[in-house]
Amino acid sequence: MPTGARQTVLIAPPATPAIPIHSNNLRKLDWHRPCTSLAESKHNSVPQKARVMSQTLKPKSPSRGERHSAAWGKRLSAILLLLLAETAFAQGGKAVGKFAPDLAPIAARANHGAKASETVKVIVQYKQIPQAADEGRAQLLGGRLSHRLHSVKGIAMTIPVNALPALEADPEVLSVSVDHPMKGLDDVSDIATGVPSAWNAGYNGAGIGVAVIDSGINDSHPDLKDSTESHSRVVYRQDFTGTANSNSSGAMYDLYGHGTHVAGIIGGNGYLSGGNYAGVAPSVNLVDLRVLDLNGSGSDSNVIAAIEQAIALQSTYNIRVINLSLGRGIFVSYTQDPLCQAVEAAWKAGIVVVVAAGNYGRVSVNGSNGFGTITAPGNDPFVLTVGAMKSNGSSNPAAETKASYSSKGPTTYDHVVKPDIMAPGNDIVSLAAPGTTLMSEYPAELITGNDGNNDYFTLSGTSMATPVVSGAVALLLQQNNALTPDQVKARLMKTTYKAWPTSTSAYVPHLLQTFTDFYDFLSIGSGLLDMQNAVADTNVAPANVGAALSPSVSYNPNNGKVSLVEGNGSIAAGSVVWGTSVVWGASVVWGASVTGSSVVWGASLPWNTNTLSAFSVVWGSSTGTGTQATSVVWGAAVTSTDGAFTDAGDDEQ
Repeated sequence: MPTGARQTVLIAPPATPAIPIHSNNLRKLDWHRPCTSLAESKHNSVPQKARVMSQTLKPKSPSRGERHSAAWGKRLSAILLLLLAETAFAQGGKAVGKFAPDLAPIAARANHGAKASETVKVIVQYKQIPQAADEGRAQLLGGRLSHRLHSVKGIAMTIPVNALPALEADPEVLSVSVDHPMKGLDDVSDIATGVPSAWNAGYNGAGIGVAVIDSGINDSHPDLKDSTESHSRVVYRQDFTGTANSNSSGAMYDLYGHGTHVAGIIGGNGYLSGGNYAGVAPSVNLVDLRVLDLNGSGSDSNVIAAIEQAIALQSTYNIRVINLSLGRGIFVSYTQDPLCQAVEAAWKAGIVVVVAAGNYGRVSVNGSNGFGTITAPGNDPFVLTVGAMKSNGSSNPAAETKASYSSKGPTTYDHVVKPDIMAPGNDIVSLAAPGTTLMSEYPAELITGNDGNNDYFTLSGTSMATPVVSGAVALLLQQNNALTPDQVKARLMKTTYKAWPTSTSAYVPHLLQTFTDFYDFLSIGSGLLDMQNAVADTNVAPANVGAALSPSVSYNPNNGKVSLVEGNGSIAAGSVVWGTSVVWGASVVWGASVTGSSVVWGASLPWNTNTLSAFSVVWGSSTGTGTQATSVVWGAAVTSTDGAFTDAGDDEQ
């Protein structure tokens, strides 16, 4: 049960041509073994050094009646986790000239020892959509183009470090940021989330298109066929990695295994399990946009290009949902991040973007207890950001508890309230694919289907919780196709299950640690997805873009009060539904943890006024409304393979 993907930057060459898939000419693939995807995957979550060490240890036996998932870090010691966390989380800063904070030190080496052969992968944003002349100037500096990113008025390229000063001097260049590596976030119970109620009402996702931006989808699995078992419901696929899409072990389209697993959670029909492992929207159509390679690695530009393609294909395949079970650290405000700008473009085009919160909830820097660890683009206030719960072997929502690895808000820099919603994400059984990386590395997680083959696989993480919500969105849109993204977000958040204890604790044997989670709105958002309530609800939020924008919070260290700030950045408070009426009031959405416009934390709750060092990690040295945090969780080390990570365990989370 993986918790985060390896942070290796891979800038792909120009994407291969799109392959439209027609139901009447699909070639049936041989089905041997499950495939893997980039979402919160086991393999990608573990840094290389940690993975090598963990391979010498034997897996533990299942306990508490739940199946153990093979998380990359589950066998690491508490000491190793602490050492890696301390080195990965560092102080950040403000932009230097046109360079993002994490690029500025690299640019500084241009005049101080950088070799002529040293290059860096960047996203360059221009004042206007770059034209041939703009690209030509960059290429004269030695830049090699990888993607044109018109939605953010930019291009992705690899450029010599020595050329960065000249690139910055280009008067048409607005900003330059690192093309960050992306990784998956992995660690359900349909009954616990009320999904059978939606099925009984006749909703199964038919006619709705969901774009899965991940490691690909191997659609040879019978669970991804239509009701006649003759045609694939993957109606389109395109690769953005520029890497091989098959191997000698039988993998096809998904070489990692994470994307197929995610697709099964969204729309598997349970054919090979007698319905036991059916997805949330079993008749939905899937659009496969591959951005992660066989190791679950990708880049910002891959993801941005895939989002742009989803927007372009929106009307062709009725794409109403984008699933992003991946993420990375936050280096600038969401208002300056090209990845966040891309998801906003999709949202404004009428597509609900569902994003994993991240698996860093166990990382505690200076006593911060995992707060401030939401990953990008889940930090964007427009999108629907999902955290993970664990079922504890029960289908009763009251038995669900927060997975200790699930990342918590507020977001770095902007202090946006995240996650927005929770869903089951621990020990989730979904589709396996033949010959993939995850299947070969974690054979103990394979589960046989009715045909006696290894048709299913167990993963854990916010990557697994995210497709649960994506499937729920498809059901809601089938019920009412006129709902806008903001109306969908508001409906799902308002109708969640909210009856939670003040806190719960879980002992993680392989870390020799006990983790305590509080059930405040920066830990569990609005609560657990409840489709029974959602399909029965008739309240409709305003239709305008930004109506359900996630609010921000402001902390006052003098009185220990954390106040909600309606609106966010340039978005006016009047466009936000939360707090404007009894129906959409803050306490209605976030439950008893919010009273009116503020929440007060006492000494025994998430922020203790005696641990000032924890305040500086989460809130920064300046905590006024609208200010940026100067003490940043995500440091430069996150861009390396051994970057910040969290150790998602399995059933003991």
